[in-house]
Amino acid sequence: MRLNEISYNDAVPIDGYGPGFFRVGGKKYDGALLVLPTGVSNWGGFEDTAAVLEHVADIDVLFVGTGAEIAHPPKDFRMTLEDAGIGVEAMASPAACRTYNVLLSEGRRVAVALLPV
Repeated sequence: MRLNEISYNDAVPIDGYGPGFFRVGGKKYDGALLVLPTGVSNWGGFEDTAAVLEHVADIDVLFVGTGAEIAHPPKDFRMTLEDAGIGVEAMASPAACRTYNVLLSEGRRVAVALLPV
């Protein structure tokens, strides 16, 4: 088996998560989180589409981590982002973290909005 070191360029990967927190780029963040190509910030939940829309030119897909279990995001949230040209993929937060890291390592234009587990 050949192992290759992964390069994330300027973006930061998600290192881990636990009850009520995420660890991104070596720093711990409590609560809901938005990880964009330009940085990490707290996320206000499904009502907070503005923070994502500010980066519409930088991302193609937003992974939405809905907590410990998969759930459908509200229709208004999904439609607002899709109308702006951003794909929305909902999954449980652990799966969203893993998927984000894999696609980020491939140089894809992705972001992730996470609700804590």
